Amino acid sequence: MNSVAIIGAGITGLTAAFKLHQQGIPVTVYEAGDHAGGVIASVRRHGYLAESGPHTALETAPEIPTLVRDLGLEGRRMYSSPRAEKRYLVRDRKLVPLPSSPLRFFGTRLFSAGAKLRLLREPFIAPALESQEESLAEFVERRLGQEFLDYAINPFVAGVYAGDPHHLSAKHAFPKLYNLERRYGSLIKGQVFGARERKRRAEVSKQNAKKFSFDEGLQVLPQTIRDQLGRDVLFNSPVTGIQQNATGWVVATPDRTDHHSAVIYTGPAYRLPQIELRTERYINCAPLSEVPYPPVATLVLGFRREDVRHPLDGFGLLVPELEPFNILGVLFSSTMFPNRAPEGHVLLTVYLGGTRAPHVATSDFETQLNLALTDLRVLLGVTGQPTFLHHVVFRHAIPQYDVGYGRFKTLMDEIETNAPGLFLAGNYRDGISLADSIVSGHKVAARMRQFIDARASLAEAVETLVAV
Repeated sequence: MNSVAIIGAGITGLTAAFKLHQQGIPVTVYEAGDHAGGVIASVRRHGYLAESGPHTALETAPEIPTLVRDLGLEGRRMYSSPRAEKRYLVRDRKLVPLPSSPLRFFGTRLFSAGAKLRLLREPFIAPALESQEESLAEFVERRLGQEFLDYAINPFVAGVYAGDPHHLSAKHAFPKLYNLERRYGSLIKGQVFGARERKRRAEVSKQNAKKFSFDEGLQVLPQTIRDQLGRDVLFNSPVTGIQQNATGWVVATPDRTDHHSAVIYTGPAYRLPQIELRTERYINCAPLSEVPYPPVATLVLGFRREDVRHPLDGFGLLVPELEPFNILGVLFSSTMFPNRAPEGHVLLTVYLGGTRAPHVATSDFETQLNLALTDLRVLLGVTGQPTFLHHVVFRHAIPQYDVGYGRFKTLMDEIETNAPGLFLAGNYRDGISLADSIVSGHKVAARMRQFIDARASLAEAVETLVAV
C-alpha cells in the first residue's frame, strides 16, 4: 500500500498524519517551509518565551486531551494560571473588566443602563428567516443591540479573527451562536439548554474550556508529532502538482515525484489553486484564491515589572474599533504561564492590523513599535523601553468566513466528490482556532481510514469475483 500524502505540516496535517500513523497507515507529509507547526512557533531567548502565533489551546473536545495523552505530553502540559481568567475591554480609553457572571454584568460600567435593559428583550425577539444570511453585526445588532456589538462583539472578533463583524457571516464564522437561535429561538435560552447537549457530547464551550500550553510553549505539540513521524515529514518540499490516475495519486515537488494511495490537503485555501491539479473529472479550484486572509503583525515585548503600572491580572485586553487606538489587543503572556519572562520582568504580546488596519500590519517595524508603545503607555501605564523584542508579520493570517462563505464550503464538498481520494481539511473549513484545527485533523484521518477500508473491501470483492 502506498502512503497517504499530507500536504502541509501545520497542526491539522500533523494531527491527521499522527492518527493515521497510529493505525498503521503509512504517511508522507510535504511541508513547503522548514519547520513543523505552521503559525505555531515558540521562541526561547534571554529568559523570555515568546509565541509568534497562538498562545493557548482549548480543551473544547475530547480529541484534544486524547492527542496530548497519546503523544506522552501530559507531564509537560500546563494549564493557564487562575490569575489569567479576567479579560479586559477598553471603553472611554480605560480598561474595564469583562463581567464574568450575570450579576456582575448588571453592575459593570462597560455597558449603559439602556444596553443592559435591551439585553432582557433578547429571549422575545423572533429569529431571522433561515434563507436570509446575516453578517455577524446584523445578527448581534438585531438580537442584542448596537452597544453590545460595538463594545463586546467588535473587539472579540478583532481578537479571534482579526476581522470585521460587518463582513463575517454569523452562520459560517460563528455556527454555534447561529444555531442557538435556529434551535432555541434565543441566545440566552440556548446557553441554558444547550449546555445539556454539550455535556452529552463531552464538549465544553469555549468560554468554559481549560486553556493550556506546554513548558516550552505550544511548539512542543507539533514538534513532538514531527519527532514521532521522523523521516515521513519532508521539509522544504512545496507541492507543485497533484495528479489522479488509475491506481491512486501522484504528488510532485521540485525535487521528487511520489505515488500515493490518497491525498489530504491542509495548506491555506488560497494556495490550492496555485498547485497544478489534474483529476479524472474537471475541478475548478480557482475560487478558493478569493478567500480573504488579512495581514496581522505580532509584537512580543518584555518590560521591567516596575515599568508597567497595570497589575496585569488577567488574560489580556481587547480594543473596540470605536476607541482611538491602533492595536487590536494585548495578551498578558507572563501572567498566563510561568517562566515566560525573567524574574522581575513581564511579557506582553501585541497584535496590530487585521481587516481593521491592514496597512498597519504591513508597515515597517519602527512604525509598528511606536504605535504599540504609544497605546501601551495609555492603556497599561508602560514607561521606559522594552527589554525584549520579538516581531512577526503574517501577511496571510486568518481565513475570513465572510457573508457568502457557503460557496467555498460547497466547492470543497464538490472537489472531494469529484476527486475521490482527495480530502480537504484545516482552518479554512472547520473553524479557525487551534482546537478546531486539531479536531479537523482527527476527522479527516477518520474519513481517510473509511476511504481506504472501502477501497480494500472493493478490491477484495473483485478478486473473489475473478476467482469464481
